[in-house]
Order: sequence, then structure tokens, then C-alpha cells
Amino acid sequence: MAETTLEERQRGWLAALRVYLKPLMLAMLILGFASGLPLMMVFSKLSYWLRDAGIDRTTIGFMYWITLAYTIKFLWAPAVDRLKLPVLTARFGQRRSWMMTAIAGTVIGLLVIAGSDPATNLLGTLAGAFLLAYSGATLDVAIDAWRIESAPREEQANMAAAYVLGYRFAIMASGFGLVLSDYIGWHLSFAVMGAAMAVCGALVLLMREPEHAVKKRISQATSLAGRIGEAIVEPFRQFVVRLGPWLVPVFLLVAFYRLSDFTMGVMASPLYSDIGFERSIVGGIQAGPGVIATIAGGFLGGLIAFRFGVLQAMIAGAVITFLSNGAFALLASQATAQDNLQLLVVISADNVAAGFVGTVFIAYLSSLTDPVNAATQYALLSSLYAFINKFIAGWSGLMADAVGYTAFFLITASYAIPAAILVAIILVFGSPAAKGTARQQQPQAART
Repeated sequence: MAETTLEERQRGWLAALRVYLKPLMLAMLILGFASGLPLMMVFSKLSYWLRDAGIDRTTIGFMYWITLAYTIKFLWAPAVDRLKLPVLTARFGQRRSWMMTAIAGTVIGLLVIAGSDPATNLLGTLAGAFLLAYSGATLDVAIDAWRIESAPREEQANMAAAYVLGYRFAIMASGFGLVLSDYIGWHLSFAVMGAAMAVCGALVLLMREPEHAVKKRISQATSLAGRIGEAIVEPFRQFVVRLGPWLVPVFLLVAFYRLSDFTMGVMASPLYSDIGFERSIVGGIQAGPGVIATIAGGFLGGLIAFRFGVLQAMIAGAVITFLSNGAFALLASQATAQDNLQLLVVISADNVAAGFVGTVFIAYLSSLTDPVNAATQYALLSSLYAFINKFIAGWSGLMADAVGYTAFFLITASYAIPAAILVAIILVFGSPAAKGTARQQQPQAART
């Protein structure tokens, strides 16, 4: 095992870069965009609209709990792993059929929001946000499984980097939508985003369906109890057996590594609105320099993880997160509506951190899964950290009201410290399974 790890770390930078030239990475880029846009619209841009409409920060914070759909997605992940959709699965395959169905739901959700007005019909807006969030969560389950099944383990960090890049392009698109809202209004802006998701659904048709590894096992169980055990119990049992006593430290790391990002992010858009920045300025920065910063952070995270190891990169990511959260505290303490340069620096720094951390964290989660139960296990891990982080983040509005923006962002920055310590403990003392370096049986991957 040590020899394999040493060999992987001795690969040159050019070898790491050549991986990104594969057509498979382009498909991952598109799917990253499709995964990111629904969440950005229901989380960041909708909260901006709500604040502009006069909705208080406490309500905005609690409305963030709509995104708990991304937390409980493990409940229907076994269905995404195994359930065949009428007509669609036979025609397009297990993964693509679910991706297209979920994308259709996000399009409808965006159009419902576009047709509502939070100032006069908050319930209608909530209904659209609910559909958008649950469809987006289902889409994430299918995309995660597609990614894990489509590439070998040694390329998962690169797949994660392509995913994060696509995800950040979605942030760029949502920023463009924010600019549009300054000229054509919020309603048409959300409708345009719905059209963008429809294009992603069409592009899924051009992608190759990977071999669905679970097909090799599902016939082994003939009774109903056996099928339930295969689909639900077995994926969770594997974690217990594989991680052993390191189950708790690993799950704590997964649960709290992204806490700073989640809690800070809820109040970022309300902060911009309260300072008085023009939406076109904020959106322009997010869609331009912010995306460049995110691309740099995402690919840097992938390259560092590939060259030096995922856990080492996660420690660096915690440090960067601490610094970027501190930058928001500085912005809140002294910025005015005319300080566009400071806004540019802060957003760019946050995007570098988000791209870097997102890449290495996805790679770590992927290294913990068994390809045979990829969707279920990955959904469990992502749901674990999402539930805890989003539940805490839902109180962000109350916290910001209680202590003010500056102290709020300083508190969120401090969350990165225990996360870095936990990564270091696993890196130094952890088992191969806890480090994500244990070998597991790989399904035959579809090559493009």
C-alpha cells in the first residue's frame, strides 16, 4: 500500500494535467454546472431577492432549511441506485434517466419561482423553492454515482476538480442572473436560469452511460428481505466493517469540515444587500473575476490532492477557509456601497477557498465509498455533513441579528480550526480506510 501511495505521489505535474484532456472531463463539467445551478438559485440568489423584498434575516435563515432536501437525499438514494424508470431507463440507462428526470423537476421549480412574488405570495415562492431543492438533491445523487462509476479511483480527484469547475460555472451563471435581475427583473432572471437547466438536460443525451455495477449483485437476493438488505442495509454495514474504530473520527470530519462555508454563505447575500452594493456589481464580480478565482482554486485543489495526497490538501483547505471567512468580517466592519474593489477581493478569496475545499472534500468522500453502492454511500456521507451544517446554518440569521455581521463572520472562521486538527489526526494515526487509501473492487468504467 505504501509503495502504491509513493508511486502516485511521484507522478509529474504534466501527467496530472493530461487527465483533464479526456472527453469524460467535459461531461463532468456539464454535470457540475447542472448540479450547482439549482442550489445557487434556491440558496444565494433567492435569499438576495427575499432581502430586497423586505423579508427579515431571521426568516431568510430559517428558509435555508428548504435545502435540507440535499441532506435527506440518502432516503431515496437506494431508489436512484436501483429503481428503473418506465421507458427512460431502458432507453437511456440507470444514471442518465434519473439525471434527466431530476433536471426536468428543477426547470419546473425555477419557473414556479419566476411566476411568484415573495413580497405578496411567499408561500408560492416557497413551493417553487421546495420543488427546485428536492429535484436538485435527486440530481446530485445520480451525478455522484455517474462520476464514481465513470472513472477509476486514481482519477476521482480530477473528476472532482472538473465537477467543481462546472459547479463554479453555475455560480457564474447565477451571478449573470443577478446582473439580469437589475435590468429585466427577478422574474425573468429565474426563467432564464430554467432555460439553462433545460439545455443541460439535452446535453445529458450526449453522454455515455457507465456500467451500473449493482447489476452484478442484485440477482443474488431473491426474497424481499434480501433485496432490502442489499439496497439499504449492506451499504451502511460496509462503513462500519471497513472503518472500524475510525468510524466516529471520519464521520466527525465529514460532518464538520464544511461548517464554515455553510454558515457564512447564508448571510453573504443579505450582507451585500444591507451594505448597499448594486446587484449588477455583485453579479458581475461573481460571474467574472470570481469565476476565475474559483477555477484557480478548484484546479489547484485537484492538483495538490493528486500530487501530495487528499488529506494534506484538506489541511491547506481549512487554512484558506479560515482566511476567507476573516475577509468577510473585514468587509462587514468597514465597507460602504462604494467599496467595490474590496468586494472584488473578498468574493475572489472566497471563491478560491470554495473551489479548493470543494475539490479535495469531494475526492475524500469518493475515496470512502464502495463503487458497488456508490450512490447510497456517497449520499449518506454528503447527507451527514449537509444535515448538521444546514441545521446550524439555519440559525445564521438569528446569530447575525444577535452579534452583528463582523462577529458573525469571525465565529464562522473559527470553525475551520477544529476541522484542520481532525484531518491531521487521521492523516498521522488513521487506518488506510480512514485515510481513503484502502483498495476496493472497481467496476469496469465506461471510457470516453
